[in-house]
Amino acid sequence: MRPNNPPDSLLFDGLLAEIHPPVPDFRFERQLIRDGFDLVAGLDEAGRGPLAGPVVAACVVLDPDNIPEGLNDSKAMTAQARERLYDQILAQAHVGIASASAAEIDRSNILIASLGCMRRALMSMGLMPRYALVDGRDVPPGLACAARALVKGDARSLSIAAASIVAKVTRDRMMTRSCAHHPGYGFSRHMGYGTLEHREAIIRLGPCPLHRMSFRPLRAD
Repeated sequence: MRPNNPPDSLLFDGLLAEIHPPVPDFRFERQLIRDGFDLVAGLDEAGRGPLAGPVVAACVVLDPDNIPEGLNDSKAMTAQARERLYDQILAQAHVGIASASAAEIDRSNILIASLGCMRRALMSMGLMPRYALVDGRDVPPGLACAARALVKGDARSLSIAAASIVAKVTRDRMMTRSCAHHPGYGFSRHMGYGTLEHREAIIRLGPCPLHRMSFRPLRAD
């Protein structure tokens, strides 16, 4: 007998959880719909960490009877899977998208810019959600509906997962297009993140208007 050790069944269940991480579902949305909130949105953003480019937010209201299959946290998906689901989400759901430029980020900070971006994404929709599930720890101030923040929400809520895909694909496309206007930085490969290639390009070419001058190592302390 091993009184200080967990039962083998618990060890096995824990191993399965590591091999098969949880995937988002629709339980938060269904409970809110049962509570009378008939239009539930997911809110997420992409691009908080890069040295260059905008932060992009998306707001998605899924049709409970027509949810695209395969929705997941965008970070857990391949680029090809994100692109495929992006088209399905836009065809089957209500979507709002907004962005905040590097200049806007520098005028405030990345958190304020991200939250403002999510608020604008919700306001840009053709309909007004009754409730919003927001990825992260913070609810955007001034949101036009009731809301709840969900830590790791893109791995827990299908609506937030859909928003994460739309935001990520939109931002990646913006960064890819920016290569034509700002050649030499490799934005289509690293999407503005601080890779070695990107940092070396900044040293060689200097910053361009897409760079966030309030971020290290660009910030002049």
